[in-house]
Amino acid sequence: MGSSVNLSAIIVFVGFISLSLFITWWAAKRTHSAGEFYTAGGKITGFQNGLALAGDFMSAATFLGLTGLAFIGGSDAMLFTAGVTVSWAFMLFAFADRLRNLGKFTFADVVAYRLHPEKLRVLAATGTLTVAIPYLIAQMVGAGSLIEALFDIPYLAAVLIVGTLMTVYVVFGGMLATTWVQVTKAILLLLGGTTLLFLVLSQFGFSVDALFDKAAEVHPRGEGIFMPGGLYDDPISVLSLGLAFVCGTAGLPHVLMRFFTVPDAAQARRSIGYAVAIIGYFQAAIVIIGFGAIALLTGQTEYVSESGQIAGGANMISIHLSRLVGGEVFFGLIAAVAFATILAVVAGILLSASAAVAHDFYSRVIRKGEISDADEVRVTRWATLFIGATAIGLSVFFKNVNVGVLSTIALAIAASVNFPAIFLVLFWNGLTTRGTIAGGITGLTVVLVLVFLSPTIWVNVLGNEVAVFPYAYPTLFSVSAAFLVTIVVSILDDSERAQVDRAAYSSQVVRSELGELK
Repeated sequence: MGSSVNLSAIIVFVGFISLSLFITWWAAKRTHSAGEFYTAGGKITGFQNGLALAGDFMSAATFLGLTGLAFIGGSDAMLFTAGVTVSWAFMLFAFADRLRNLGKFTFADVVAYRLHPEKLRVLAATGTLTVAIPYLIAQMVGAGSLIEALFDIPYLAAVLIVGTLMTVYVVFGGMLATTWVQVTKAILLLLGGTTLLFLVLSQFGFSVDALFDKAAEVHPRGEGIFMPGGLYDDPISVLSLGLAFVCGTAGLPHVLMRFFTVPDAAQARRSIGYAVAIIGYFQAAIVIIGFGAIALLTGQTEYVSESGQIAGGANMISIHLSRLVGGEVFFGLIAAVAFATILAVVAGILLSASAAVAHDFYSRVIRKGEISDADEVRVTRWATLFIGATAIGLSVFFKNVNVGVLSTIALAIAASVNFPAIFLVLFWNGLTTRGTIAGGITGLTVVLVLVFLSPTIWVNVLGNEVAVFPYAYPTLFSVSAAFLVTIVVSILDDSERAQVDRAAYSSQVVRSELGELK
């Protein structure tokens, strides 16, 4: 690696950190109440929130991982693209209005509106933390590995840098700082990805057909890269993957918190609309870049060995491609943007985890709402420090575990625990507290057991020859089990609390509709 790589990457890296710390300082002076800390006071516009939402989702797993999947599996990578786009469109039409009108700071506020507040907040906080921790570890392991490889910084030092910065963003700047760091990162990522797409297409006279023809010509599977089966050859895994994206995205706590940063339901819808457009464009660009990588990197022994092994792993495809088409300076720029991407995403995840501990559990369950704004924000900051330190420690422990494994676990948990509760509390008048808790525990248990027994963990991590559970993703089974148990237990529930839960639905609908008319 030449010095120009280090210089260009370090300039962008230091520039982004300097700008983000300035944003944090600026936000800290404007963050005083709990509402300002958790949701930026509900003053973010639809366009700003749309960019931030896109920034939340366009993580290193998208920029680095999806390109690698396209390189390995061809058109099967479009399963991820379609799943992501459908999930955000689903959130736009199904969730935006009601969540914004019924919530305050976290999605637990929505669930607790018509169900037993203390019991549901414990479940929601548990769901949030079990989603956030593996997600945090996945991003930080990715950051540590990337910086270790590119800047020759020890892995532990890289993880400490990421962990410290994300903690500073949240502790001092809250949601306002996190939002503007996300917006900045989203713009950087869009510029970097678009430039990479432009440079790749320029190699083929800006003809996508010529690019695809070249990819088929050099790939061992030939035209087969445009056929299904490159990554998954059974319909159960494909269906489970789709459910993980559609239901999992709609259950991610750090994404759901963004519904409460805008002033009203109209701005919530607008922000999702912008996010769908931005994410859809970026996903399409990444798939084309992935096929471009097949066409340009295949046979380049510096990046891909004759046996097909990729230097540094499949997550490095975007980085290698940027070096090939843009030279050392562009290579450094893309590497730094990838790092900035990780840094911004972990801040949003950390904030949602801290809010679950401080707002949902401590403030509403332990203190039963008898707490001042200042004390609640103070507890959130302490929770941020503790969770941040825990994530740093676990990132060292999980250094050699595949990042995709951890991300998949997080998405599957969100789909199996959070999504059924949110969906049914908004749309089914028969839901009860007892049913929701039973379904949440069932979903969490089933998803964790099946992930552990699946090829993802049982074979790839633990080294066993044959998986006990044969499918790559368990979401079809865990989500179905959660919904089934929730509905059956709710129908059979004849307790006094169940009557209260059912009666609360009508007032919820009225409030939502009134909010819609504002």
